[in-house]
Amino acid sequence: MEQKMFCYQCQETAGCKGCTMSGVCGKKPDVAAMQDLLVYVTKGISAITTALRQEGKQVSAKINHLITLNLFTTITNANFDKESIESRIRATLTEKEVLLKQVTNLTVLPEAAKWNGAENWEEKARTVGVLSTENEDIRSLRELITYGLKGLSAYSKHANVLLEDNDEVDAFLQKALAATLNDNLSVEDLIALTMETGKYGVSGMAMLDKANTDSYGTPEITKVNIGVRKNPGILVSGHDLRDLEMLLEQTQGTGVDVYTHSEMLPAHYYPAFKKYPNFVGNYGNAWWKQKEEFESFNGPILITTNCIVPPKDSYKNRLYTTGAAGYPGCTHIPGEIGEQKNFSAIIEHAKKCVAPSEIETGEIIGGFAHAQVLALADKVVEAVKSGAIKKFVVMAGCDGRAKSRDYYTEFAKALPKDAVILTAGCAKYKYNKLSLGDINGIPRILDAGQCNDSYSLAVIALKLKEVFGLDDINDLPIIYNIAWYEQKAVIVLLALLYLGVKNIHLGPTLPAFLSPNVAKVLVENFGITGIGTVEDDMEKFFSINA
Repeated sequence: MEQKMFCYQCQETAGCKGCTMSGVCGKKPDVAAMQDLLVYVTKGISAITTALRQEGKQVSAKINHLITLNLFTTITNANFDKESIESRIRATLTEKEVLLKQVTNLTVLPEAAKWNGAENWEEKARTVGVLSTENEDIRSLRELITYGLKGLSAYSKHANVLLEDNDEVDAFLQKALAATLNDNLSVEDLIALTMETGKYGVSGMAMLDKANTDSYGTPEITKVNIGVRKNPGILVSGHDLRDLEMLLEQTQGTGVDVYTHSEMLPAHYYPAFKKYPNFVGNYGNAWWKQKEEFESFNGPILITTNCIVPPKDSYKNRLYTTGAAGYPGCTHIPGEIGEQKNFSAIIEHAKKCVAPSEIETGEIIGGFAHAQVLALADKVVEAVKSGAIKKFVVMAGCDGRAKSRDYYTEFAKALPKDAVILTAGCAKYKYNKLSLGDINGIPRILDAGQCNDSYSLAVIALKLKEVFGLDDINDLPIIYNIAWYEQKAVIVLLALLYLGVKNIHLGPTLPAFLSPNVAKVLVENFGITGIGTVEDDMEKFFSINA
């Protein structure tokens, strides 16, 4: 049977090999083709910007932002709208032609930099996708780098909308993206570039951490309501705090409440958002449960980034997108960086809806980003030295639909009482509502925030290394048992590897895009392994039977 597409960038890819007929995520072959083509032209324009920088010429923030948003658009579950993706291809081709005229030496440029879009786009897409690289190991490393850069683009975009830029990060992202077109690079060259991608992953996450805290204050320990009120509401999902801020400003005095969903939960930890009386709590769980939870919410939903699950007809007319997100038939709210978005349509829609149906009650606690944990450093160090805390377990990353992810719930339940979970990302929904108690007043689940806030977990580890006077971060009593799903988790993984973290356990499966030889390199050099059963892993990590 002829395959209609090929994509293996997410953990749920078919058979842990690749989606060839339609994406498990819901992406259709024609959308997959246009995403492949968008990545191709983005690599092309990146080759041009890299050549311009080598000639000592400036590249504008506008072009940097275009490249970043292009990559973000192709992240798993972000954009299913073929017309939107085609529009980005056209815009990129237009800008590319202008930049091309500024390059002095055109001979250094690859074919992707010179392609003008004149051919049939569907036919062109078939020749430039993942499988166009024949050598399995070169392909694997190119995709590992590209997916890391997609994750980096997400963090850069969130910082950009808060008017924070890093020219070095942009220049590297574009240089590395262009390098994936270079057939002269060896496996060793690409491995080095992979590690460098991790280095800039740390820089990108630090940039976003600064942008968030400069804009909204330092996250603080916060109890978040998970029940509902009697007013109509708007549910905000995704990661973009600036979108949330604009929506909250525009809903003041309207009688409409605002709730967070999934990765937007950590917005409650920032002091700046606590001044809004209609910012009332979090509704629901991780992204993959949205079909049921969006149905029962009753009001409109704003998707600011990924993750979109193709919506049911019963609530599709209530689904709005903005930024990199898009879905055909759903209203998209436009707005460029620095512009004020107009959310009046979704607010008026909300006024006509009944209040959300209650699906749970109570509170969950979070806000343990690096500044807050370091404020508790003396207490933490004392607990470690006294033996009250024997292990920290980093369980950051992503959640997903697979039944195998129940492992993380059972693993959390089985942890010894002297172990503390450090988490960030939507993986926390597997255990953040468990009653695991505390150790000398320190909660046993410390939620640092969104997936990009995994930076906080690295900062915490480096600070503990300093406090305990250790030479090697791997001598800390920290276990890394990380769940992954999409490309933002890839850049977090590469960032941890760059920081020297070894023996990371990655699940529920290892990425399909790792060839056997590339996987072997990661195992031999960094000790990366998959997960086992809860019982086996408890024995491995703690020498106990679960």
